[in-house]
Amino acid sequence: MHTRSSRTPRRIGRLAALGLAALAGVTLLSACASADPLGDGAGGSGGSGGAGESQTLVVGSQDYYSNEIVAELYAQALEDGGFTVDRQLRIGQREVYMPEIESGSIDVFPEYTGNLLQYLDPEADATSSDDVYGALEAALPKGLRVLAQSEASDQDSYVVTSDFAKQHGLTEIGDLAGVEGLTLGGNSELAKRPYGPDGLKQVYGVDVAFTPIEDSGGPLTVKALRDGQVQLVDLYSADPVFADGDLVVLSDPKGLFLASHVVPVVSDKVDAEAAAIIDGVSAALTAEDLQQLGAQSVSDQAPASKIAAAWLKEKGLVG
Repeated sequence: MHTRSSRTPRRIGRLAALGLAALAGVTLLSACASADPLGDGAGGSGGSGGAGESQTLVVGSQDYYSNEIVAELYAQALEDGGFTVDRQLRIGQREVYMPEIESGSIDVFPEYTGNLLQYLDPEADATSSDDVYGALEAALPKGLRVLAQSEASDQDSYVVTSDFAKQHGLTEIGDLAGVEGLTLGGNSELAKRPYGPDGLKQVYGVDVAFTPIEDSGGPLTVKALRDGQVQLVDLYSADPVFADGDLVVLSDPKGLFLASHVVPVVSDKVDAEAAAIIDGVSAALTAEDLQQLGAQSVSDQAPASKIAAAWLKEKGLVG
């Protein structure tokens, strides 16, 4: 955990200007309401204050390298804008961190529109990017809202090896219905997700056994796929491993996976100034950027803080 002990003078600059421009093009929820300060002694009077007030914003992340990098982008941009940030990173999976967000313990969290919507409303039928975003706004618990979604997408996808795809003539998920003895690998939570084994059966008629691999689609999951321990895995679409060329993403014509863009979920403590700074990051982040940032983490083993700092400087988003 890293914190800044004091605020710097109020400064919005180019980052907030980008955020305000993004706000004009995206429908957001109503302005911030007041919220009680955290129980750690942070001052301030809730969401109505700005960077001049003594209030700490808690930024969290999933236990996933790409998500941690995005959280660092938010955190460092906020710090550059004069906000004090308390980092609570690598918390865990959605079942672990969402109760913390809902309780008000976390103020800023990078999420993914489709996945979060399915978590909050398993019966949601929205599939397009705009429809998913609108449904997510409506599904969020009281006291939470989403800021502008990014162009960048890092959504779940079902993946096989290129050799396996050629052997069985696979191009889309439904083609798996004719393949026997399939084992799906992924985090244990996948077993109960709407797009997990039950979703595969209901939407595409695909039967699979399930093997938990607890590294969030990381190197253990990829190794299990390449070694033939499992035949199908759930990987995120921005994973740099796809650059190797030996893995194939199966298309999803029936929308088992919802459109899922990177989106900040924030509490009422995030005021208009902080929101504009975060929106500036979202406006600048592309799908290509996200994949390149992930590659630096996976291939170069660079820390998230260093990766984020370099990107923000390259984009001219920090001073």
